[in-house]
Parts: sequence; structure tokens; C-alpha cells
Amino acid sequence: MAGYGKLQIGSVTLANNIILGPMAGVSDLPFRVLCSEMGAGLVCMEMISAKAIIYKNRNTNMLLEIHESEHPVSLQLFGSEPAVMQEAVGMIKDRPYDILDVNMGCPVPKIVSNGEGSALMKNPDLIEKIVKALTDVSDRPVTVKIRKGFNEDSVNAVECALAAQQGGAAAIAVHGRTREQYYSGEADWSIIRRVKEAVKVPVIGNGDVVDGESAKRMFDETGCDGVMVARAAQGNPFIFREIKSFFETGSAAPRPDKQEVYDTVIRHADMQLKYKGEYIGIREMRKHVSWYTFGMPGSAKFRNEINQMTDMDSLKKACAKVMLT
Repeated sequence: MAGYGKLQIGSVTLANNIILGPMAGVSDLPFRVLCSEMGAGLVCMEMISAKAIIYKNRNTNMLLEIHESEHPVSLQLFGSEPAVMQEAVGMIKDRPYDILDVNMGCPVPKIVSNGEGSALMKNPDLIEKIVKALTDVSDRPVTVKIRKGFNEDSVNAVECALAAQQGGAAAIAVHGRTREQYYSGEADWSIIRRVKEAVKVPVIGNGDVVDGESAKRMFDETGCDGVMVARAAQGNPFIFREIKSFFETGSAAPRPDKQEVYDTVIRHADMQLKYKGEYIGIREMRKHVSWYTFGMPGSAKFRNEINQMTDMDSLKKACAKVMLT
């Protein structure tokens, strides 16, 4: 019977099967550290361009940073050329990631128009070739993340999952929306079940998991081996503690009080500044603070103030006004 517990992905054992999904501009090192501390069984990095690694893009080094406290961690590559992706893996072999993931689900037009991300789902043969190229050179498990399909006229997650498995994928994450849907509408969990029934490797379900109860429903309805939480974790790393508690004790851990939210925001900001410097770090924090404070009294008005924050002092004062009064 599917459910909460340990999960084996190739040679990597996860202490639990509740996973932080990869989100561009969100699941950076500071946020992953927080989610890992809160109980995520695996944290996934922001997607990284294989070509950017090869061309030694200046900003890519920051994306590749991994903290010793966040293991196990999954590094996600995107690209469409097997040889290029293979070369990139050779260049990052000394990086301390635990799992290598391939993005086959990103819906962003710039990525899709290059034949990358969810565009790969139009070509299952290429999926198999990419995964095979990576498993040939990777000393760590290779996984993939796909969607339901490119659009409702081409719902082919099962075919793509089988292609990935044939290439040697150690696990497959399935987002129950098409590329055309982006993140709108309801996720179709039945496609996750169909993929689970079709492949022999672990399947991780993604889409509309927002708490312990929805995680349990996903396990029950799909038979999936793991559950991936993405947008519901934005401004809410506490969700992993709550889901873990739900399964381990029968009830979710209490929501954090305002003091804990404030302390978490300040710690998050401290890490951002440490890794990115004050100019970038504070600007990166603006969206996170907006998510952390969503629904708090005065938060709508506060969002205007957030965009004026330029240093740590202004961030602390603004957050204290909303969270500690």
C-alpha cells in the first residue's frame, strides 16, 4: 500500500518521501536549507542550463552552490541535446549533489521554443536518448520530471515515462497538468496513477498538494511512491513539518506563530545576503516576504512597502511592523 515513509531512488535513500519540487527563482540554496530543516525528505534545486555549464556562465556557479546541511539534494538540468547534457554532467561531477534530474516539464515559452523543458514530451525517443546519455556518464541516479502531456490533445505521460525508464531513469516525477495549463486549473491525478501502473521505477506525484490531507489523498488515489510539494511551499517552508507531523502523529504540527515567521524570514534573508550579496539578496527576498506575509492583516498594503526595501535594516523594520505588532 502506498503511503508515507522512506523512499529509495537508485542508490539514494530518502528518510521520507515528501519532496520540495524544483522552482526557478524560488528553490535556491537558502530556501532549500529551510525546507530541509523543516523535514523535506529531498530538496530539488532550480533548473540549470546544460549549455550554461559548458559555457561557464558566470551566474551558473551561484545556482550550483550546495550547502552541507541540505542533503539529500537533487540537481536539475535542462537541455535538449544528449551530447551537450552529457558534457555538462562531466563538468559538474565534483559537485556534491545526490540525484541528477532532467527537466521535461517547464512550460515557459523561452524554454519550450528552444525544444527544452516540456517540449521534450513531443519526442519520447529523444527523452530516452537524453536519459541514456546521462546514465552512461552519471555516477548518481538520474531522474526526470514530466507533465501530463504537452496539451490535452497529446496526453502522453505514460509513453514519456516508459521512454525515460528505458533510458535508465531511477524515478519519474509527474505533474498532473499539461504544458498548456501551466499552473492553472486542477491537477489530474489519474495520469499519475496511470504512470505508476505502467512503470517499475518509483513515481513521484506533483500538483495540488497543500497539506497532509491532500498528500494522503494523492498517495491513496494514485499509488505514487512520493509526493512533491512546490508552490504550496512558497513562503511556507513550515509545510514539510506539518505534513511530516500529519503522517507521524495523526495531526499536522501547529501553524507557526508570527514570531517564528519573522525569525524565519530574517534567517532566510541573512542566508540570501551571505550567498548573493545585499543588492541581489534583498531584491530576491521581496517576493519571499510577500509570500510569507500573505493573508496577514495589512499584508496587501505592506506589499507596496516590500518593493521599496533595499537593505537588511529596512527589511527588518518593515517585517516587524506586520509580523510583530
